[in-house]
Amino acid sequence: MIGEFAALGAAVSWAMAPILYKKALSGASPASANIVRCASNAAVLMLVLVALGLTGALGRLPIEVIVVVVASGVVGLGIGDTLYMVGLKSIGVARAVPLASTYPLFSLLWATMLLNQPVTFAAIVGTVVILLGILLLRREHANSAVHAQGKFELTGVAMSLLTAVAWSVSITMMDFAVTTPGVVNGLDANYAVVTVRIAGMALVMLAIAPLLDRKRGFLKLGWRTVLLLCVGGLVANGLGWLLMNYSLLNIVESQAVPISSTTPLFSALTGFAFFGERLTVDNILGAALVVVGVILIFVV
Repeated sequence: MIGEFAALGAAVSWAMAPILYKKALSGASPASANIVRCASNAAVLMLVLVALGLTGALGRLPIEVIVVVVASGVVGLGIGDTLYMVGLKSIGVARAVPLASTYPLFSLLWATMLLNQPVTFAAIVGTVVILLGILLLRREHANSAVHAQGKFELTGVAMSLLTAVAWSVSITMMDFAVTTPGVVNGLDANYAVVTVRIAGMALVMLAIAPLLDRKRGFLKLGWRTVLLLCVGGLVANGLGWLLMNYSLLNIVESQAVPISSTTPLFSALTGFAFFGERLTVDNILGAALVVVGVILIFVV
């Protein structure tokens, strides 16, 4: 069950990061924040790679794996996470995270259609139950008295859902990359893959920074904001993806991805504890359904 526990660990990591992102976004635009996050994470991970003598693992990665991993970073970290930050800033952690966490539905399609992976009945039922829990969390948002935000509110919902699509594509790409023959199933290879993904994305973000952030706001962020973005990114894209990749190496995507989407369970609680966001009966029941769905995948 190591693969299942690794996916659960990824979910916990991804639930912790929005707490830091939310604080950082109070003083930064989503585009500026993502540029700084990717660049700082790439610098830290490359320094650790060199310090631990893992450059050999980087050199052993097949070229096609490097291409797919970088593309995964562009889709997931570049497009997906920028949309995610817009959602977080618009509608809050407790609402944006559940909507973005619908990505297992799309991943289930990509895993069967593109990777020809088997899908068990338990995985299907568990995914549906998880979706019901997320929809219940979403209903609380629809019934809340926040409609005065108008288009800004709708934008946050749309961006969070588009995040789910981008993440699902990115995860399927990573699944293909880490299971490609020639990629060694080990911590050094796994770390090299994660580093390539973030470093590649950082280069892309810096290259197009004049278009994404015309006012060059990423150069004006305070050190506290930079620190929050860096630590949040290392937790999510460093530790979280190390665990997710390990999960994909041990269980199929149709099992790993729904388990990793239990993030709303932790995010609803942290949104309540740190940001004063409402923790309602719907939120609690929705999170409980998410857990039930994961248990179905875990034990069947």
